[in-house]
Amino acid sequence: MAIVKVVEILSDSKKSWEDATATAVKKASKSINNIRSAFVQSQSVTVKNGKVDSYRVNLKISFEVK
Repeated sequence: MAIVKVVEILSDSKKSWEDATATAVKKASKSINNIRSAFVQSQSVTVKNGKVDSYRVNLKISFEVK
């Protein structure tokens, strides 16, 4: 039986929600081993001068504890 831990991570990007997600997983993988999945819990944007300024995601990253 595997034990899986979940951490919550916030990330943002000037490009897209997909880029924010990829950036979060890439950075998390530098300090977390055995990442198994990432669940996008929510998406939002920041607005500046009436335009989208950045894309934000709230992720739940699951990883196996050895």
